[in-house]
Amino acid sequence: MSSPKPDWLKVGLPSGDEYFDLIKLLKQNSLHTVCQEANCPNIAECFGKKTATFMILGGTCTRNCGYCNVTHGKPRPVDVREGERIAHAVKELGLRYVVITSVTRDDLEDGGAGAFAETIYEIRKANPDCKIEVLTPDFKGDKRSLQKVLDAGPDVFGHNLEVVKRLFPVARAQGDYKRSLNLLKTAKKCSVTKSGFMIGLGETKEEIITTMEDLSGVVHLLTIGQYLQPRREHLPVARYYTPEEFKEFKEIGERMGFDHVESGPLVRSSYHACDYGV
Repeated sequence: MSSPKPDWLKVGLPSGDEYFDLIKLLKQNSLHTVCQEANCPNIAECFGKKTATFMILGGTCTRNCGYCNVTHGKPRPVDVREGERIAHAVKELGLRYVVITSVTRDDLEDGGAGAFAETIYEIRKANPDCKIEVLTPDFKGDKRSLQKVLDAGPDVFGHNLEVVKRLFPVARAQGDYKRSLNLLKTAKKCSVTKSGFMIGLGETKEEIITTMEDLSGVVHLLTIGQYLQPRREHLPVARYYTPEEFKEFKEIGERMGFDHVESGPLVRSSYHACDYGV
C-alpha cells in the first residue's frame, strides 16, 4: 500500500475559464489529451494556460504497463482526419509549442508512425510558426516507422524509458530497455532528442544514475519525475523523493552534459516543454 502523499505533491483542483474552454474545445473536436487520460497532476496548471499534450490514435492502448492509467484493449480504427482537427485546435488556442503523443498501437503495421507524420504536416500547414514536439512509442524498434516520423521534421523527438532497466519486466513487460535506447540513438542523427523516466517504484539511487548515464549519450533533453499510482490496481509507490533529491539529480544530469534537465516531483515529459524544448 502506498503511503500518504507529502505536501509538495498536493495540487489545486482544475478551475478557471481557460480550463473549461479547453475542455469544451477538446470535446467539440473529439480529441484526446494525455493530460486527462493519464490523470496528470499538472492538468489544472497546463489547461489554465491553454496548453496540452494531444494524444493521437485514440484513447485505447495495445499494451498494459503497470504504471499507466490509459485504457488497455482493442483500439478502434485510425481516424484519418484527427490531424486536421488537432491543427484546428492548435490554431484556435494560438499555441506556439505543441506536444503530440499517442497510445501504443502494435496492431498497426507502422505502429502509428504515419499518423504522427500526418499530424505534423497538418499542424505545420495551419500553424507555420508553431514548434512541434513528438513523444512516440517504440514502434517495436522498426527503423522505417521511426524514419517516417523524422522525415516529417518534428522540432523535438521524444521517447520515454519511463523506468530503470531492472523494472522493465514489471512495469513495461512489452517494452525493451535496449530497444528504446537504440531508437533514441538513431533519432539523434536527425533531431533534438528527449527522454524521461519516473522514480519511486523501488529503484536505487545507483540505478537512477546509471539510467541517466545511458541516456546522456543519446538525448539532449531529460525529464525526471515522481511516480504517482493512478489507481489501486497499478503498481504501488515505493518511495516519495524530496524536492531536494530531485534537485540533486538535476545537478548530476547537468554535469553529465545534457542540454537541459527538468527534474522535480511533479515533472512529466511535456511539463513546461515550451520553456526549454527548442
